Amino acid sequence: MHKHILHYISVILLSSPAFSQPTKNVIFDSTTHLKFLPDITVVGRGSRTDIQQMPEIVGTSIYAGKKSSLIVLENVKGNVVNNTMRQVMAKVPGIHVWESDGSGIQIGIAARGLSPNRSWEFNVRQNGYDIAADPYGYPEAYYNPQLQAVQRIEVVRGHGALQYGPQFGGLVNYILRNGSEISTPIQFETQQTVGSNGLINSYNAIGGKRKKLHYYSFFDHRNGEGYRQNSRYYSNAAFGTVTWTPFKKWSLTAELMRSNIRSQQPGGITDAELNGDIRISQRARNWMDITWTTAAIIGNYTIDERTIFNVKLFGIMGDRSSVGYFPAGGIIVTDSTNKSTGTNNPRNLNTDKYRNLGMEARFLTNYQMLRTKSVFSAGFRLYKGSTHRIAAEGKGSTGFDYNMSISDGLWTRDLDFGSYNGAVFAENMFRIGDKLTIIPGVRYEWISGSASGRIGSNGNTPVRLQEQTRKRSFLMAGIGAEYHLTLGTELYANISQAYRPVQFADLTAPPTSDVIDQNLKDANGFNADLGYRGKLADYLFFDLSFYLLQYNDRIGTLVQQRNDGSFYNFRTNVGNSRSKGMESMVEFDPSQIWFEGKGFELRTFVSYAFHDARYGEFTIITRNSSNVLVEKNLRDKKVENAPEHILRAGLTGGYRKLSVTGQISHVSSAFSDANNTILPTDNAQNGIIPSYTVIDLTGTYKINATFNLKAGVNNLMNAKYFTRRSSGYPGPGALPSDGRTYWLSVAVRI
Repeated sequence: MHKHILHYISVILLSSPAFSQPTKNVIFDSTTHLKFLPDITVVGRGSRTDIQQMPEIVGTSIYAGKKSSLIVLENVKGNVVNNTMRQVMAKVPGIHVWESDGSGIQIGIAARGLSPNRSWEFNVRQNGYDIAADPYGYPEAYYNPQLQAVQRIEVVRGHGALQYGPQFGGLVNYILRNGSEISTPIQFETQQTVGSNGLINSYNAIGGKRKKLHYYSFFDHRNGEGYRQNSRYYSNAAFGTVTWTPFKKWSLTAELMRSNIRSQQPGGITDAELNGDIRISQRARNWMDITWTTAAIIGNYTIDERTIFNVKLFGIMGDRSSVGYFPAGGIIVTDSTNKSTGTNNPRNLNTDKYRNLGMEARFLTNYQMLRTKSVFSAGFRLYKGSTHRIAAEGKGSTGFDYNMSISDGLWTRDLDFGSYNGAVFAENMFRIGDKLTIIPGVRYEWISGSASGRIGSNGNTPVRLQEQTRKRSFLMAGIGAEYHLTLGTELYANISQAYRPVQFADLTAPPTSDVIDQNLKDANGFNADLGYRGKLADYLFFDLSFYLLQYNDRIGTLVQQRNDGSFYNFRTNVGNSRSKGMESMVEFDPSQIWFEGKGFELRTFVSYAFHDARYGEFTIITRNSSNVLVEKNLRDKKVENAPEHILRAGLTGGYRKLSVTGQISHVSSAFSDANNTILPTDNAQNGIIPSYTVIDLTGTYKINATFNLKAGVNNLMNAKYFTRRSSGYPGPGALPSDGRTYWLSVAVRI
C-alpha cells in the first residue's frame, strides 16, 4: 500500500458503519490503484488526541480543500456531561460560544463574526440530516444531542455550502454512536455524574454486534437546580439505532431519537446588578419546554469497486412551548402582582409545532482521466417543512409552574409557515500530478416559503397576516484546491458562494403597522479561505488560515411615512457586512519525542482567531422624538456579537492511568447592537459586552478497561462575566454565565 494511504489511516479517524454515510471509504492518490478500503474500527480509544482534520473523502462527501475539523468526543478533556462547548470545541479556532445556559440544554455557537443564537448560522445536523426547526425558515437548533452519545463532531466552514445548502457559518454534524465499534454481541455502559447546584446525570447505554446486525441504544437523564435562582431544569433523551448488513454491498439503518427538556428561565439582570450577586433573578415564572423527535432510515449501497450510493429519509416532529412574563419595559419592570386582584399578572404563551420531512441521495464514483484518478460526487435533496405558531399575550395562568393553559381558549396569533426545497449538487476532485488537487462544485437551489394566518385582532375582528408566498431559484458555485508540500502538510484554498433564505420572521408583519418589500431577497455572499495545515509525525498538528466572509442583502427595518402622515415599518434588504480575519491552531505533544513508551503524557495546544466584522453600506431610518425621520448609515460599524479576539489554550499532563488538563478561554469585548452602543442602557439590552477570561480544570483516572473516574471544575477562578444581552426571550437583559461549579463522573463499561 502506498505511503499516502498509510499516512491517512494513521492520522485520520475512519469508521465505515459509524459514519452515517456509506459503509466504505475511499482514500487514494494519483499513483495508486483506487479501491474501497475495508471497514476500519474507530481509532478514538487507541489515540489520545481529540482533534483531527477531516479525510479528503468520507463516504459520498468530499472534504478536500475545505476548512474542516473532526472532534473525537472520547478523547475530549472537558465537561461533556453539561455540553460545555468552550471546552469541547476549544481546538476549533474562532468558535464563539454563548454561555447563558449553564445546563447545556441550549447550545449557541457561531464563527467568523456571525450570531451564535441557537447556532442558527450553522447548518446543524445529526448523522448527516437536518435537526434544526426549519433550515429554510427558522434555522434555530432547539435540540442538540447529549454529547456522551456522540462519537464525533464534524465542523466544516466556507466551501461546505455547496454540499449542505443554506449557511454562512458552515456545517456542524453530530455523529452518534451506533455500536459499530463494539465487537461483542452485547456491551453495557453507564456514566453517573453529580455536581454543583444539584446536578445529577445518568447516562445508560447498551449496544453490540452480532452477525449481520449492530445496534446501540441509550437513555440519558439530567436535572439540576441551576447556578442562578429560578433556573431549574431537566432533560430526558432516548435513542435507538439498528444497522442490518445482509450483503457486503449494502446496509440499511433505522434510528429514532426522542428528547424532552424543560427549563426555568431566570431572565436577565441589569448592569448594576452584575456588580453584585449574579445568582439573583427577577423572574420566577418563565419556562420553556421542548419535545423533539427525529427519525431516519439510511441506506448504503456499494455499486461496484469504484462507486457508492447513499440515501437518507428523515423526519422531525418538534414542539417548542414557552410561558412567561415579558413586559414591554424589559427587566426593569418587576413581575409584580395585580393590585386590583391581588394575583400575579397573567403570562404570555407561545407554541411552535414543527413537522418536517426530507430526503437526500448522494453517490460518489472514481474514474481515470489523463492517467490520473479523479472523484466525482453528486446528489439531490427534497424537503418539506411546516410550522404552526400560536401565541397569546397576557392570557396565560398567573401561577409559577409550567402551565400552557389559556384563559379564554382563543389564541391571539395563529400562523402557518411552510417551506419547500429542492436542490441538486455536484463536486469533482481533479488530481493534477502527485501534489495538486482542484475541486470545483456547483449547487442549484429551488426554494418556496409561505406565511398565512391571524396576527391579532381588533375587537372581535381578526387581523390577518399579509399572506406571502415566495418562490425563487438560483445557482451557486465554488472551487477549492490543495497542494501537498510534504507527506503530511498541505496548502489549501477555496471560495464558495453561500446564502441565507428569507426567514419566517421576515414574512410576518402586522398589516396595520408593517409592510414587506415585495422584492425582498435572500441574503447572499461568499466565503473564502487560504491556509496551511498538516501533521508532523505524531507530535505536531497545526492549521493556520485566513478567511473572508461577504454577507450581502441583510434584511432590516426602515421607518417610512405615508402621504397621510402616518408611519409604518418597511422590511427590506438594507445593506451588507464583511468579516475577515485569521483562524489558527497548533497542538504539540512532546511526550511522543521525550517519553515515548514510558507512560507519560504531555500535550499542549493554542487556538487563536482574529475577526474584523464590520458593516458596509447599511442604511437605517428611524423616527425621532419629534416624529421626524432620521436616516443613518452604519458603514464601518462593527457587527454585533462579533469579538475581535478568541483565544483558547490548554495543557495536559499525565502518567499512565491519570491525566489532568487545564484550559483557559479568553474572549475580547463585543458590541450587542449594530449602533455600537458602549454605555449600557437601563434595561441592559444594549451596551458593550466586556471581555472575559475563564479557566477550567479536568482530571481523568482510568482504573482499568471497565472503570474510570472523571472530575472537573468549571470556571476555576469564579470569574464574573456574561456573553449575551437579550432584547427578548430568554431575557431580556444581560444573561450572566455560571460561576465556579464542580462535577464528578463514574463510568463503567462491561
